[in-house]
Amino acid sequence: MWHEGRIGSPTSNTIYVYWAKVYDEPSETYGLNGGKISKLTIRKLGETRDLYNFDRGLDKDCENDEVRAVYEIVLTKYN
Repeated sequence: MWHEGRIGSPTSNTIYVYWAKVYDEPSETYGLNGGKISKLTIRKLGETRDLYNFDRGLDKDCENDEVRAVYEIVLTKYN
């Protein structure tokens, strides 16, 4: 199932948007950190450049600590 949401940065006023494809069961092969998320994209709201992207494998790692904090929030929620 696809999930989309917005997360405010814990360290600034920046809003991020994410899209995550989440399965009912975790996957050691395709899941992010062996979890339920098989695809995850994070961007700043209103921008088209990926700041993080995972599509059954890491395509682009977190660009900075702020994006890493948003990533951790999404993982806690879905993975």
